[in-house]
Amino acid sequence: MTNAVEKFNTRVEIINSLLCVGLDSDIRLIPDRFLTSTTPQFDFNRWIIEQTQEFTSAYKPQIAFYEARGDAGLRELKLTMEYLTAVHPDILTICDAKRGDIGSTSEGYATAIFDWLGFDAVTLNPYLGREALDPFLKRQDKGCIILCRTSNPGAGEFQDLQVNEEALWEIIAWTVNDSWNTHENCMLVAGATYPEELRRIREIVGEMTLLVPGLGAQGGDVEATVRAGINTSSRGMILNSARGIIFSSDPSLAARDLRDSINQYRQLPDQ
Repeated sequence: MTNAVEKFNTRVEIINSLLCVGLDSDIRLIPDRFLTSTTPQFDFNRWIIEQTQEFTSAYKPQIAFYEARGDAGLRELKLTMEYLTAVHPDILTICDAKRGDIGSTSEGYATAIFDWLGFDAVTLNPYLGREALDPFLKRQDKGCIILCRTSNPGAGEFQDLQVNEEALWEIIAWTVNDSWNTHENCMLVAGATYPEELRRIREIVGEMTLLVPGLGAQGGDVEATVRAGINTSSRGMILNSARGIIFSSDPSLAARDLRDSINQYRQLPDQ
C-alpha cells in the first residue's frame, strides 16, 4: 500500500520538484472573470492547477477559505478534489485544516477529510496529545502533518517555551519522530521563516518529510530554507507558496521560477 509520503516522493522523482501550491482561493481576491460563474472558487482552482501542475508535486487548499462561503464553498472544495483525483491523481493533496480534538470528534474530522473530501494528507494540531490524533495516525495510507514550528510571527509565544531545557517545538519533533510515527505516515510543519529552527528539526527527525510554509508572501528565504531543511536524499521537504503564485500575474511562470530556485539549492554541500 502506497502512503502519502511515498506518493509525494514518487512525484518528486518524476518531475524534479519539491513545490507545493497553496490553493488559498480567497473569494475576495480571485480575478473578476471567475466571479460570474456559479462555481468561482472551483473554476479559479482548476485554472491554477492547469497553469502550475507541470511544476507541482502537491496542492494544499486552506479549508478556511471554503468554509467561509458555507455549503457553496465546501461544494467547490469537493469539486476541486474530484478534479485533482480524476485528472492529476499522482499529485499529493493536503487539507490545511489544523485539526485536533478528542477521539470521537477526530473520527468525524478524519472521515470528512480523508473519505468524503478525498485528501491524501491533513495538517494536525498536537496540543491534545496522541490519543486525540489516533483516528488520523491509524490511517496508514494517509499523511499526518503535525504542527511543530510554524511560520507566523507569533509562533514563539507557546512554541518557544522551555520544557526540561528544550523548546516545546523540539519536544514535539522528538515525540512525533520517536513515538507517533509507527506507520511512517507522519510529517511535521516547519516554517521557512525560521531556518535555524528548521535546521534543528531536520537534525531531530532525520529523513522525515517536512511541510514548509512561509515562502513567497510570508518572506521565507529560499536558499536558507532549502539548505536548512533538505534531507540526505535531496528531498524531505514540501515547500509551499500560495499567494505568491496563485495571485501573481502569471501563475505558471511563478511556479516554474520557484521550482527552479528551489532546485538550485537541493544538493547538500558534500554531494
